[in-house]
Amino acid sequence: MTALSQPARRRYRVAIGNGFLIVLLLSSGLAVLPATASTDSHVGPEGVTIFQVPDLASSSTTRSGGTVDGITCRPEAKEVVKYHVHVHVAIYVKGKMFRLPAGIGITKPQLVEHYASGIFDDVGLYDCLYWLHTHVADGIIHVEAPAKGNFTLGQFFDIWNQPLSATQVGPDRGAVVVFENGKRLVGNPRDTPLLAHATIQIDIGDPEVPFKPFAFKVTGGCGEGTNSCSASNP
Repeated sequence: MTALSQPARRRYRVAIGNGFLIVLLLSSGLAVLPATASTDSHVGPEGVTIFQVPDLASSSTTRSGGTVDGITCRPEAKEVVKYHVHVHVAIYVKGKMFRLPAGIGITKPQLVEHYASGIFDDVGLYDCLYWLHTHVADGIIHVEAPAKGNFTLGQFFDIWNQPLSATQVGPDRGAVVVFENGKRLVGNPRDTPLLAHATIQIDIGDPEVPFKPFAFKVTGGCGEGTNSCSASNP
């Protein structure tokens, strides 16, 4: 066996170290980005990675409380949750990452909680919460419904009061491609089902970004199966 030179040994040790780091990240449930990515990130209040990228649009366009597509908005005291699952949504506009903002599906005035790990938006005493909503800008859509149902991405965007079609997502226009759990979907993006623990990726315009797997687990009072939701690490 030929002995490695000192520079070669150094490169070999770096390669092994990087491989160990990737395995460690995968086993811990954290997202793994390509080595060329420069996006900053940290783990937020729900135990899910938050990427420091722009919001696709503001959550302030959320409907004001009326029923949307059969989905009601209820104050905290009247909230009934018997079906609670999570979906992660990643968005790329012309190859650049954007995110869902916190507070979609929660009317004003929201209860805004500030933690060391980030902001957590919740329903307060004087507002209401739609069954489909976001608490944190980590891409997690919460489905908190009184019964199991066939909920869709189109319903979520209708609650947000933002466009969703084959040529537009929020304020951005271009050819729209949707992946769910690694599968490229065909048909109307609005029909994309919000399946339990699914990972959805939306690409708008060129270049099309290949599907990027994302491992996540929502922790604390927001975990699946709970009948309420609160931040996990105040």
